[in-house]
Order: sequence, then C-alpha cells, then structure tokens
Amino acid sequence: MVVEVKQHPRFPEIYWVTLEDGTRKLATKNLAAGNSVYGERLIKFRRIEYRLWDPYRSKLAAAIFKGLETVPIQPLHRVLYLGAASGTTASHVSDIVGEGGQVYGVEFASRSLRELVNNVATFRYNMSPILADARLPETYSRLVGRVDDVYCDVAQPEQAQVLADNADMFLGDGGWVMLAIKAQSIDVTKEPSVVYEREIGVMEARGFRVAEVVYLEPYDKAHAMVVAQK
Repeated sequence: MVVEVKQHPRFPEIYWVTLEDGTRKLATKNLAAGNSVYGERLIKFRRIEYRLWDPYRSKLAAAIFKGLETVPIQPLHRVLYLGAASGTTASHVSDIVGEGGQVYGVEFASRSLRELVNNVATFRYNMSPILADARLPETYSRLVGRVDDVYCDVAQPEQAQVLADNADMFLGDGGWVMLAIKAQSIDVTKEPSVVYEREIGVMEARGFRVAEVVYLEPYDKAHAMVVAQK
C-alpha cells in the first residue's frame, strides 16, 4: 500500500514514494499507463500511475539514491541516450521528459533494440530507437538534431571519448552530459579509481566542466556517475 508520493525536492518529474512498511522508493509518472517495462511495480496514488524505479537495475536511480545533486534531464528536453539497451533507464528518462520531450535511444545490439522497440517505443511516442554504433555518431547524424543532454552508458573501452564525440556533434551550447563509467569494461587490470580519474581527465581535456562524481556501490560494483557541462 502506498502512503505518500512526493515530488523530489530538486528533480522535476522524479518522485519519492513511501510505502506502508516505511520504505522509500524512487518513481516516475508512467507515460504509458498500464505498461511495465522491466517488471517494475506500478502503483496508483490519487489517480496517477507511477513506476517504481529500481536502483539495482538503473544506474541513474542508483546515483540519485547515493545523493546525486544534479540531474540535468528535465521535462521537454531532447536527450541522446547512448547504450539504451532494452530500455530500463531510458524508459524512466522518457517519463521525465514527457510528451513534449524526445529520447533518441542508440543501441548496437539488435536483440536489445528489438526489446526497446517492442516494450518501450511502441507505447511511447517520445522514444526514437536507433540501431547504431555509438562510436560512429556520423552514421545517425540525420536522425538526431541538437539535444539538451547526452546520457552515456556503453560497455566500451573509451567511454568518455564516445560521449565527447557525440556531444561535439549533437549537444547544444551549455548542454549537460551524464556518463556512467563502467571501470571493468575499460580496464580490468586497474583499480576503478584509476579508471575513473583517466576518463574524467578525457572529459576535461575535451572541454567539459565536471560538476559531480558519484560512486554507485552497493548498487553497481566498480561504477561511477559523472555529471558535466560543456
């Protein structure tokens, strides 16, 4: 049973849900009412349907649970999402930007993209799935215009470079980026802290001002979320 739903004090269209047992969960309003994307629980409070947002399934939710102070993604924003996979986090981003926003979901794996199409985009007109390699932004440049934010969650050795190359092509002036660094996808032989420092150095060298770094344990081992502005 839901006791209370409150707007997050800093982040529009992100909510704290208090359940009967006193636990607090994150949630977003369900843009596709009745549709669950990854088995998440749907709840209703005052005739509005919300989707609980699992921090063990979503790095963005994990970062918010770990005290992230900056979520640049806002209602009406156009977001380029690199590594959209089957749409777990991307669907919550879709909820946040709402009907007036747009999410361009780039995914390299055809199976994941099919799931993104069948389980998410079919029910959400603000989701545009793109089968492409995020390392080659020129291959989808005709499908994506200027965006407000770039969110990057790719299992590539050069994650910061992939993000920066896409930002150079698509990010508007003063736009923001979010990079989920997967240390073990970059170099399993080095300590995660060394990998984080290197990737952040790449971002800074490419002209980004890093605003915040949040480490995602215990939700994701050897992961960090970086928020930066161009």
